[in-house]
Amino acid sequence: MITRHDENGFHYLYENYSSALYGVILKIVHSREAAEEIIQDTFVKVWNSISQYDKGKGRLYTWMINIARNTALDYLKSKSFQNELKNQSLPDFVYNDSKLSVSDNQDFIGFNKILDNLENDKRELIDLAYYKGFSQSEIAEKLSIPLGTVKTKMRNALMKLKDLLKDYR
Repeated sequence: MITRHDENGFHYLYENYSSALYGVILKIVHSREAAEEIIQDTFVKVWNSISQYDKGKGRLYTWMINIARNTALDYLKSKSFQNELKNQSLPDFVYNDSKLSVSDNQDFIGFNKILDNLENDKRELIDLAYYKGFSQSEIAEKLSIPLGTVKTKMRNALMKLKDLLKDYR
C-alpha cells in the first residue's frame, strides 16, 4: 500500500511515526519551528524514496529515523541555519536554549530508558554521533582519544544498543 504511493499509506505513516520522528529531530535541532519544517521535509523524502526501502535490510522505522536524522543534520550544516545563528543576539541565544530544547521529561518511544542502560561512555558516543552530528574524527578530537579507539568504542556501543533493543521488544 505504501510503496504504491497510496494516500492512506501516507496517512498511516504520518499518524504512527510522526511524533517519534519529531522527537528525534527536535532533540537534534532544539527548535520547534525548525523541527516542524524538517518533519515535513522528512515525510516528503520518505514518500519520494519509499521504493528504496528494503525490508531485508531493516525495519521501516529504522529507515525512516535515519532519513529524519540526516535531514536534521543537513539543516544544522546549512548556510541558512549558520546565518540565523550569527544574526541572533547573544542573550536571546543563550537564554532561550532551555525553552527550545526537548525536556528530559519527554521520552519519545521509550528510547531514553534504553539509552539509560548504556554505560556513560557509550551513551556519550551515541549522543555525539547521532544527536549532535559529530563525525568519528570530530568525536576523537573532542574527547582527546585516538580515532581507532572511537571506532572500536562506537562499534561496541552500537552492538550493546542493538542487544538492548532486542530485549526491549
